[in-house]
Amino acid sequence: MNVNVEREFVSVIKEYERVIYKVCYLYTTKNATLNDLYQEVTINLWKAYPKFRHECKISTWIYRIALNTCISFIRKEKNIPEIVTLTQNETEWMTEEQDELQVMLKELYLLISQLGQLDKSIILLYLEEKNYEEIAEITGLTVTNVATKLSRIKDKLKKMKQNNQ
Repeated sequence: MNVNVEREFVSVIKEYERVIYKVCYLYTTKNATLNDLYQEVTINLWKAYPKFRHECKISTWIYRIALNTCISFIRKEKNIPEIVTLTQNETEWMTEEQDELQVMLKELYLLISQLGQLDKSIILLYLEEKNYEEIAEITGLTVTNVATKLSRIKDKLKKMKQNNQ
C-alpha cells in the first residue's frame, strides 16, 4: 500500500474508532478482551481496505467487518459470552462524565451483552441510528425481518430489565 492509502486508512480508523469499540465491547468475554477484539477488527479492516469498492457507505463496511470479526473470534474461542468488568480506560469511548446517563448506558450494554450474537448486532446498529435498510444490508437480513427482530429484541430487553429490578 502506498503512503496516501495508509494515511487515508488511519484517518478512517480514527473517525470510526468509537464505533469499532462499541461493537467490540458487546462481544467482550473472559478470553476475548476489548483490546484483543479491537486489534483483530483493525487488522481485518487493514487487510480488506484495498478491496473496499465504495459500493456502500464506509460505516456500513466497517460495521460488517467489525461484527463478523467479533463473531468469528468468539466462535474460535468457543466460549459463551459473559459480562466483563471494564477498567475506566476501556470505557472512555462510551461517555466522559459519570452521570445518570452513563449509568443507564452501562445497564443497557450489560443487558445487551446477554443477548445472542445476531440480536446484539441488530440492537447495536439500531442504537447507532442505522435505518432498517442499512441494518438489513449489514446483517444480510430482509428489512421486514429486521423490523420483526428489533421489536422482539426491545421486548426481550424490557423483560430482562424488569427481572433485574
